Amino acid sequence: MFKAGASDVRLDVQVMEGEQPLRGLTMSDFVVTDEGQPQKIAYFGQDAEPLNLILLLDISGSMQKYIDEISQTARDAMKFLRPGDSVAIMVFGKTSAVHQDFADNLAESARQISHAVEDHDVGAGTMINSAVMDAAHYMEEHAVPGGRRAILILTDNLSLSYQLTDGQVIRELNKADTVFNAIVVGRAIRPGPLDPAKYSTTYTPADVFHLAESTGGEWVKSSQAGASFAEMIERIRMRYTLAYPEPTSTPGAFRRVQVALAAAAKLRHPSAELRVREGYYAE
Repeated sequence: MFKAGASDVRLDVQVMEGEQPLRGLTMSDFVVTDEGQPQKIAYFGQDAEPLNLILLLDISGSMQKYIDEISQTARDAMKFLRPGDSVAIMVFGKTSAVHQDFADNLAESARQISHAVEDHDVGAGTMINSAVMDAAHYMEEHAVPGGRRAILILTDNLSLSYQLTDGQVIRELNKADTVFNAIVVGRAIRPGPLDPAKYSTTYTPADVFHLAESTGGEWVKSSQAGASFAEMIERIRMRYTLAYPEPTSTPGAFRRVQVALAAAAKLRHPSAELRVREGYYAE
C-alpha cells in the first residue's frame, strides 16, 4: 500500500496461482474493502509504476557464501527491473550501514552486491529487527517520490531482538508504505509461539516470515540463493497496484484493508492467493 496523496490509498497486491504470479487480471477482477466498507477502485495497473527497492543483506559470518551466490546472478536479476526503478543496498550485522544510496544505474547496483561484505564493519552478531527498522526509516526519508516501495532481505533468520518487537517494526514499515520480502537461507528457522520459560519480553527471536506476511510481502526458504534472488526480484516487479479515495477518518488511526477477487475472477482462478498488507495509517 502506498499513498499517492492526501486523498488516495494505494495498495500493492500480489496474486499467486500455484507457484506463479497470476497475470492479466483487470480492475473489475478485484474487490476492495476499507474497515469492512466496499471501495470504488480509481486506479489500476500491473508493474507499471517505478519501484523503489532496498536490498537488505545480512553480512554476518555465516552468510558469505549466500552473498556470493546472489552476486553471481545479480546482473540477470536486475534485468527484471525497468528504467526509472531505483535500488539501494544496505548491509547489517550487529548494526546496519548504507552501502549504496538509491540509484537507477541497475548494472552498477548488481556489481555493488559483491563489494557489500568487504566495505563495511557492522560488528559481530545479527540484529534483524533493528536493521529492518533502519531500512524502513531510510525508505521513508530517501526513496524517490511516487511509485512502489519494497525491501528484500537476504538472511538466515538467526537473531534475537532486544526490546524491539515485530509489531513495532511492522508499524514502521506501514508508515513508510513499504512491502517487506525475504529470502531465508541456511537453517531457515521460523520460530514457534514464544515460550515464556525460554524467552523474556526483552529478547525475542527474529521472524522475517511474520514481517513479510503482515506487510503483504513474500518469503521463500531457499537452498539456492542466486536463483531465488532473481525470482523474487521478478515477483516484486510484477505486482498489481490499486488505488481508491481515502475515507474520512481520524488522522493517525490504523485502518484495516482487505482485497479479494471478484466472484467471476474466483470462478476462473479458484486456487488464486492474494497478498496485501493489513492496512494503513490515515492522513
